[in-house]
Amino acid sequence: MRALRTAAGVEFASLLVLLVNLATVHWPAVSSLTGPTHGCAYLLVIVQVMRTPGTNGRTKLYALLPGVGGLLALRQYGRRQSATAEPHVAERR
Repeated sequence: MRALRTAAGVEFASLLVLLVNLATVHWPAVSSLTGPTHGCAYLLVIVQVMRTPGTNGRTKLYALLPGVGGLLALRQYGRRQSATAEPHVAERR
């Protein structure tokens, strides 16, 4: 899960850098460095989500969204973990 968090953060940050560069100065050096970084992080997010056991279809579809897919997949994992943790808390009381 740690690798997915890192890849999702890099994916989102690199997309922001690409968009800001495109909207402002459009330096080719920034694009040539950040573009492959974004692509690798995007692919890493997809691989991590697809290889995680018990991942549902919605989370897999979220992972395919460029830029924000990793963050949305992490959010789904957080919801699943909190939903499974709540019944255990009730049992302890």
